Amino acid sequence: MKKIPLIIDTDPGIDDAVALAFAFHHPAIDLKLISTVAGNVNVDKTTDNALRLVEYFDVEVPVAKGCSEPLIKELEDCSEIHGESGMDGYDFGPITRKPLDVHAVEALRQTILASPDPVTLMPIAALTNIALLFKIYPETKANIKEIVLMGGSLARGNTTTAAEFNIFTDPEAAAIVFKAGLPLTMIGLDVTSKAVLTTTEIEKIKTMNQTGAMFASLFGHYRGGSMKTGLKMHDVCALAALVEPAIFSMQSTYVEVQTGDTAANGATVADLKMKYHTEANADVALEVDVERFRKWFLEMLALTK
Repeated sequence: MKKIPLIIDTDPGIDDAVALAFAFHHPAIDLKLISTVAGNVNVDKTTDNALRLVEYFDVEVPVAKGCSEPLIKELEDCSEIHGESGMDGYDFGPITRKPLDVHAVEALRQTILASPDPVTLMPIAALTNIALLFKIYPETKANIKEIVLMGGSLARGNTTTAAEFNIFTDPEAAAIVFKAGLPLTMIGLDVTSKAVLTTTEIEKIKTMNQTGAMFASLFGHYRGGSMKTGLKMHDVCALAALVEPAIFSMQSTYVEVQTGDTAANGATVADLKMKYHTEANADVALEVDVERFRKWFLEMLALTK
């Protein structure tokens, strides 16, 4: 099996931790780089959390620290959802791994251009690093196969009425990425909010293996839903869409990212009827097969330690 060369741009974050854990263990994934960005918590904490996960799973995946703030607006983090550290609820112990000694944007450039096969980018955070990469090093686009991201929404947001958190955190960066001219898959909040783990799955997870016990500890401090009503697994949906695309129903369309000091700032507006555009710039998830997603989640967890 030829593996997919993958880069994950992330802000761990409890659901980010699940996405990274599964990417470490999926047999079809060759994880080349983890780049970090400010979002759920500040970039120092997101970088530490990425290093904690690399160390916990004992994998040789480089981590590069990226942007500490959005392109224009001030950072508004999400620590009320993920806890003060971003991954409250489990003691990973001291960090001995170190990030690369270059900025994430430079690490992205080096990794993409060095890859013999076109790379897939998976941003599951604010798109600041990716936007800067395209602006500073546009030549990297030639060796990027596609972008598969968690972000945006075709319905209401979770940060404002209109905007989902990852896009709202840096809407100007998101606008750059959606206009980059690369194949792009958007797995939005309206769909990921349906990809929930119920008490049934959570009870199984607790006793499946060491990783399941660790997840359960993190989930106890995660405010993306609740242990009783179901936990929303937003970010891992991007990985599911890459490796098990049949879990999602998709539609090609044109997505515009709203910017500016208005109530629509950070909203993703899809021209689903293609009334105003002649060419699509994204494949957008419309629905998720929830039972199939839950089955895949447990199968992936079984591959971890």
